Order: sequence, then C-alpha cells, then structure tokens
Amino acid sequence: MSSLVRADPGAVVDTELLERVLSVVRAAPAGLTEHALISELRDAGVEPFAGARLQEPLSLFQTHFLLFHCLYRLRDTLAADGEWLRIHCLDIGVESVCMAPAADRNLVIGDPLRAYYMDLGRLESMDAAAVEALLDRFWAGMGRDERRAGALEVLGLADPVDADAIRQRYRRLVQRHHPDRGGDTETLQRINAARWVLLPDG
Repeated sequence: MSSLVRADPGAVVDTELLERVLSVVRAAPAGLTEHALISELRDAGVEPFAGARLQEPLSLFQTHFLLFHCLYRLRDTLAADGEWLRIHCLDIGVESVCMAPAADRNLVIGDPLRAYYMDLGRLESMDAAAVEALLDRFWAGMGRDERRAGALEVLGLADPVDADAIRQRYRRLVQRHHPDRGGDTETLQRINAARWVLLPDG
C-alpha cells in the first residue's frame, strides 16, 4: 500500500485537513475543478495531497477518494450552517443553500455517492490490481458516446476533431510519455487505450 494511505486512513483526515480544504475552496468563489483543487493543495504542501503520485493509478485513486471524503464531510457541516458545497469533478464550490437545486439538497442523506466516499473502509480495501479492475469496468460500462468523450479527454481533445488530428495528438503524447523518454507506463497505457477507442480500425 502506498505511503498516501497508512494503516488507518482515517488518521490523515482530521479537522485541520478539512479546514485547509475548505479554505482553498472558499478562495475560489467561482469554483474549482478537482484537478485544480488537488494542485492547489499540493502546491500549498497540504498532506497527504503534497505527497501524491498522480501518475500512478493507485495513488490517483487514493487522492481522489480522500478529497471527496473531505468534501462530503464538509458538505454535511456547511449544510447545517445554511451553505451548500457543490461536489463535482468539474465544479467544486460553496454557495448559499437556497441557491442549490432542491433535488441536490435532498441528497444530503440519501446520496449513494456520499455513502461511498464516507466509507473509508473502501479506501483500505483498494490495491493496485483492484484499481486497474475498476478502470477496466469504467471503460467497459460506458456507452459509445461516453467512451469517445472519455478517450478524447485523455488525449486532451474535444469534438469536433478528425482522425488525422487524433493520430497527430496521439503520436505527440506517446513521444512525451514513453518510459524511454522519462514517462511512465500507466499514462502510456491510458493514451494507447484512448487511441483504440477513437480509432479502432487504425
């Protein structure tokens, strides 16, 4: 198990960590993406985010899980004070609870995602093989359009885009992330998988 998660993952999620996460979120009134929030926490030296190895699937999963655990705990606290914490990988921010859609507010207790991220036992049970299997199920469970959108995101592209542009971007990314050039195998595997989703016939 990586150094990000110790024998007791709950030990790294204390009041001070929650306050640091909330402070960064409040400093961006327009909201943050998950990536931007993790980057802010890492750059500020906030552990365990500062030590995360985001190029490794297991460490990336652990980082994501711990962040969303913090966010759901913060949402519970803020809701009691009349504030609402938006939790989405592309939009994390605080607003007045009366501004949040009623359907969202009703999920404070019954939200299955909340239940998932509040259970730190799930974090303890995930090893590298389990994370790889989770990623495989993620790709397999996506519809054709979703798979395309996900693959384009991996390559840093968006529709409309043609096959030549996909091939050109793919070649550039392979050169940049190839292990022989200092890259890592996991990133290269995701790039290759995305390429085959977008160009299954070559």
